[in-house]
Parts: sequence; C-alpha cells; structure tokens
Amino acid sequence: MSAPGPFGTPIRRTAAVLAGLAVLAVALLGVSLAQVGTGELEIPAAGSITLLRLLVVAALAVQLGEIVGVRLARAGPLPRRWSVPAALTGCAASAALLFLLAAISGLDLSTVYGLREGRLLLVTANALALAALCAAGRRPALALGPLALAIGAEALRAHPESYSPAVGVGLTVVHLTAASLWCGTLLYVLRVMRLRGGGLEVLTRYARMAGWVFAALAVTGTCSTLRRLPLDGVVSTAYGRVLLVKLGLFGLTALLALTARRRMLRGADAEAPARVELGVLGAVVVVSALLTVVPDPHWLLP
Repeated sequence: MSAPGPFGTPIRRTAAVLAGLAVLAVALLGVSLAQVGTGELEIPAAGSITLLRLLVVAALAVQLGEIVGVRLARAGPLPRRWSVPAALTGCAASAALLFLLAAISGLDLSTVYGLREGRLLLVTANALALAALCAAGRRPALALGPLALAIGAEALRAHPESYSPAVGVGLTVVHLTAASLWCGTLLYVLRVMRLRGGGLEVLTRYARMAGWVFAALAVTGTCSTLRRLPLDGVVSTAYGRVLLVKLGLFGLTALLALTARRRMLRGADAEAPARVELGVLGAVVVVSALLTVVPDPHWLLP
C-alpha cells in the first residue's frame, strides 16, 4: 500500500483543494463585495493586492511558527522545514507588489523605489530573502532578525496616517507578531503530532503560549479598532463590514481553542478541535489581508 500524500487521505486532499479555491475567491472578490453600497472608490487591482499580501503574512506565520514550534517540540522526530520556501514565496509576493504598484501608478520602478510604500516593500522583500538564507543554514533561529525587520516594515506600510502613527505602528507590530505565532505555531505543532502519531505534551506546551498570544491579539485588535473605526462606520464602510466578519471568526477560534484545552485537561483527544481551529485561523488571516486593502474609514467619515 502506498504511503499517504502530504495532505493525507483523498478526502483531506479534496478538502484542501476546495479550501484553497475558497481562499482564492475571497482574496480576489472580497474587497469588491465589501464595498457594495458604501459609495467608496474602487481600489485598483484590489484582488491581486489582497492575494499578494496574504502570501506575505502567511510566509511570516510559517517561519515564526516553525522557529517557536521546534522549541516546543523538543526531543523527537521533526517534520520537514517549510521556512525556506515560505520565505522565498513572501519575498516574491513583496516584489510582485512593487511591480503592481508601478503598474497601477504608471511610474517606472526607479521612481516607485522613491515612494514610501515602495521603499517599505523593498525592505520586506530583502528581509524575507535574508530570512530564507538564515533558515537554510545551521542556525535557523537567526531568521528572527530579518523577520522582525519585515514585520516592522509591514506595520509602517499599514499606518501612513499623520495622527499618532507611532501608536498605530506599535499596535500592528504586536498584533501581526501574535497572529503569526498563533497560526504558524499551531500549524507546526499539528504537523509534529501527525508525524509522531501523538504528542499531546507538545500541544499542551503550545496551549500555554497561546493564552498569552490570544490576550495580545484581543488587546491590540480592540485598540486598533477604536482608533480607526468610528461607530457610525461599522456597517456603512467596507472596513467595518470586513472587521465584523473577522470578529466573528476570531470568536469562533477562541471557542475552539477553549474546547481543545478542556479536552486536554480531561485527557481526551484534543487534536480534532485544534485542526478545526487552524482552519478557522486561516480564514482569519485571509480576512485580515482584506482589511489591509479596503479604504481606511478614518479618512472617509467626518
């Protein structure tokens, strides 16, 4: 009998394909659907920008999660590293965003490099390329430096506002780091458990860390929302609508995490709810990518 593929049984492979198609559809169409009836200006190439930013965020999550996951796994067999292909994918996505910015603005690349967003995208691309080199070496944890630089550049890019920019950048740095750790580390821990045919102690160690990560996400997410979204824009702006979806998914993820934790305390199987939690976390990441593309409601509302 042949060994199962990387996605397990045919049912799981089919589910993975369907999930990938759903992610692609949401990334390409999500911004347009969220803007229906809001009167907001259409974002050029919104679907392509969302998809590329999703790849950058996913690359950060896979790399950070792998670095932390190796420490949580401790002794025992470890799954094949995904850090290098993830970093290279994120680097390529950042470079593609540079070319897309040039195409949308009608400028050549030399001019785009002089723009604030162009410089930040270049920093992200170079930082992820350096992270790939570190991950391919004997001390993959050295990639933490370039990854921190990439997260800082993404936070600066997401907050070009003139009102208290330092606060917005700081909140985004913590939020993006926490989100990457939650999603990326859970992915790696589940891969370890599958490889070892168990490993509840690894999931238990992850659960202890996840509590702090959840708290950081909740606090920074709440503060960012209060800063950027007036109450009268919750349902009348694309940002508010996408945010409501994200909050619903975030709440569902928290319930799944609590379910897994309760099962662990009873000594029951906690892997199943953890896998569903990872799937919902993936949806949260997709919706978060949409939030970086829709117009900032702070500038749209009086």
